[in-house]
Amino acid sequence: MGERPDTRSPPQGGLPPVEWLGGAVLQVACDESGWSGRNLLDLATPVFTHASVDLSVDEAAELMATLRSGTDCSPRELKSGQLLRGPGAGEKLDWLLASLRGRAHVHLVDKEYFLVTRLVDLFLAEPSYAAGTHLTQDQRPAAIALYRARHSTGRDWEAFLGAFVALLRTKRQDEQERRALQLFFQARDALAARGLGGPAAGVLDGLGETGVRTVLTRMTHDRSIPPPLEPILPALAETVLFWSAAQQRVLIVHDEQSALTADRLRRLQRVLEGASRASARWPSPADASPPAASPLAGLITVNSKDDARVQVADLLAGVARRSAEAGDDRTLGPILSRTSLRDTEPSS
Repeated sequence: MGERPDTRSPPQGGLPPVEWLGGAVLQVACDESGWSGRNLLDLATPVFTHASVDLSVDEAAELMATLRSGTDCSPRELKSGQLLRGPGAGEKLDWLLASLRGRAHVHLVDKEYFLVTRLVDLFLAEPSYAAGTHLTQDQRPAAIALYRARHSTGRDWEAFLGAFVALLRTKRQDEQERRALQLFFQARDALAARGLGGPAAGVLDGLGETGVRTVLTRMTHDRSIPPPLEPILPALAETVLFWSAAQQRVLIVHDEQSALTADRLRRLQRVLEGASRASARWPSPADASPPAASPLAGLITVNSKDDARVQVADLLAGVARRSAEAGDDRTLGPILSRTSLRDTEPSS
């Protein structure tokens, strides 16, 4: 006999929390908007957002019920497009943001800028699970310089980023990799011929073939290198660092997401543990073994239809993405991350 139409497989992935983990643990529900797989140059979704809330299940359910009132949406979910196009959209949005003040956080990623930071992190620095977060701010000036120089490069910029993405997506097979490398360096040379100068030219000059090949080879067997085209990993790291600032560990409740595998989460957990120890935020007991002191206590995956908290996070992520893509995220006010992966002071 076949499955009933409403039967769903249990969510996959995640990282169960350590049962003996002591201290305060805050549950935070998260979801994202704008995920397009490894196609980070998709013009339809130039922005990725990751939202989190610390509401209880009852608080989230009441909030969603209020927002759904007067709409013809599904009784179990409400999407940002429905909210923003529905009756009384402005009033409902203002009410939502006011209700979430102090209880929510949004991390925003400009995908094009994210790609530039990936290039610098991979080929000019040390690729790690800390890369792309505020823990590696010292690498941002080079990325910002190259990103801002794009305005004077025309289609050569698009070709360069496209070749970079293609290079990372190419399977490590001799002929395919050789062709992808050839196209990447051709695109680099065409961009360099624009005479960018300054730090931007320094980035391009630093992309030597030997160094690039070495990193690509490492990526085939070194699992300490994070998948370079997954913005959700640095976004999740920033989410944990934000909520753990009050010296409490964070247990993430997240909508099912294929990028959040147990192995990647364990590696991220260890990176955040190291960052916390370095800042003396989490003094670890003498008998604790890693990752006991990590601010990331664990991550539980759920189906968003079954958890009102994740529905609120999904709604907030969608609102934030649409606002950013419209060029106006001012309405998000203090819930928008100051460490978002974007150029906050674009050149004229």
